[in-house]
Amino acid sequence: MKIAFIHQNFPGQYKHLAAALAADPSNQVAFISRRADRDIPGVRRLTYGTRRTAGPPTHPYLLSTENAVLHGQEVARVLLSLRKEGSVPDIVVGHPGWGETLFVKDVLPQVPYLSYCEFYYGAQDRDFGFDPVYPPDLDARLSLRMRNTPLLLALESCDRGIAPTEWQRATHPEPFRSKIATIHDGVDTAGLRPDPAARVTLPDGRVLTPGDPVVTYAARNLEPYRGFPNFLRAVPRILDARPDATILIVGGDETSYGAGPPEGGTWREAMLREVPADPARVVFLGHLPYDRFLAAIGVSRVHVYLTYPFVLSWSMLEVMALGRVVVGSDTAPVREVIRHGENGLLADFFSPEAIADRVIDVLADPGAFAPLGRAARRTVIDRYARPDCLARQTRLIHDMAGR
Repeated sequence: MKIAFIHQNFPGQYKHLAAALAADPSNQVAFISRRADRDIPGVRRLTYGTRRTAGPPTHPYLLSTENAVLHGQEVARVLLSLRKEGSVPDIVVGHPGWGETLFVKDVLPQVPYLSYCEFYYGAQDRDFGFDPVYPPDLDARLSLRMRNTPLLLALESCDRGIAPTEWQRATHPEPFRSKIATIHDGVDTAGLRPDPAARVTLPDGRVLTPGDPVVTYAARNLEPYRGFPNFLRAVPRILDARPDATILIVGGDETSYGAGPPEGGTWREAMLREVPADPARVVFLGHLPYDRFLAAIGVSRVHVYLTYPFVLSWSMLEVMALGRVVVGSDTAPVREVIRHGENGLLADFFSPEAIADRVIDVLADPGAFAPLGRAARRTVIDRYARPDCLARQTRLIHDMAGR
């Protein structure tokens, strides 16, 4: 079988799926992307570049749409080259978020197209306008509708779709949901397991182990979308109640979603002006290599995961697979996975006091809450284990390709 993947940030969500398909000698796997600095054994990488980006005099509402067209046009050229050399794929698997898949069915009308339905923007019950501290204006609302253009066209043209969670599937327009299967990308539950030998050495030389009262927070970047301001506001209450506790914060200072602070600088700088923190007790670790991230979580007694109603982070499921007790925000993406008091704890996203009190409870009596960590791991094994997810994804691809 010939499979063509499309994702501008190679390999994106397809890292394990592409590798698994390429490991089968009966398959030929190609990957179309803008990135040229990564490879997967057995995968042929086809790199494209855009010749320009949208700008004046394009209408501001159409900037993302024009950029999507430019990406789609370049990918169409790559698909045409594959067709010319006689390498027409049996199926195309792609992420529509940047417009790359816009013209797949125009270039290859007979080839099945499986779309990655990660998130569909909307003005209700999602990230838009969720935080009253940052109310959107009418321009933002109108621009948001146009931002869905490549996503809506992908829903119309694709043969099937995959969404990683039921909530993310439900963000898509109801008439198209019957096309979309809910299959997560998968978590390495065999490799991620509680490690009593985990160790973290802090910059001052202290060594933390799994028995220590450690609280962890992690996000790709420290920003409101992942609740960083509310978490830091909870920290003084935690430290007052537990003078022996150490807070480890993992994440960078860039902006993944939303905007930076109105006054400029980073959200870490802005929040430390509001909530000064003792660097001996609140340790910012920045971006960490994956093994060091796992070590940090491995010594944690309780982990805090907060998010707007938005794409669920892989990190929360990884933390659960490690058997940690998670205090999560009481928001829809988290509620799909965490059942309060059964496999984790939920707290009001907007209440630093409630977040802190959940953390304090776990620190005070870790034995009483240990069953939640074990149940968290069982949840991930039962619902998100990578071999099971890959098997379901592969079966769908084979079915679509008529194999």
